[in-house]
Amino acid sequence: MPPLKPHQLPGQDQLMPLWSLPAAHLLQQHYEHGAPADWQQRFVSAYASSHPSEDWAETWAHYLLMADALETAAACGLSLRPRRPDEPSLQPDISGTSLKPFDRMMDDWFPLTYALTNLNRSLGLPDSYPFVLSTAAIDKLRFVHQAIDWPH
Repeated sequence: MPPLKPHQLPGQDQLMPLWSLPAAHLLQQHYEHGAPADWQQRFVSAYASSHPSEDWAETWAHYLLMADALETAAACGLSLRPRRPDEPSLQPDISGTSLKPFDRMMDDWFPLTYALTNLNRSLGLPDSYPFVLSTAAIDKLRFVHQAIDWPH
């Protein structure tokens, strides 16, 4: 079976529409006027708002960043057991499987970024993860996860 293109995946039209728009015009418009004021409500990055193909690429890059960081944390046996019950916890992943359910991935991602950002702040460094993922961005990340898990 030939590989699927992003616009051929089920559900893509709702998440990342308008693949046929001319990229050059939209990119020029992005460089001249910047991202829309509400980009954080719909995209993982300001640049992702420039064109659907950039949205696809930026979402994939963000997904890979997350997957790599979580895999590294698991390989190091990282766990978080905060003293306060209102802080996020992270249990070490001992399953050995490489592709986790998406909801588990997100459940692990938020505590990990919480801890990394707080460690950086305590050292006087910039936030290690300066992103806030909106529901729309999480839906797009879920879509990437489903594309990876799509039967070939």
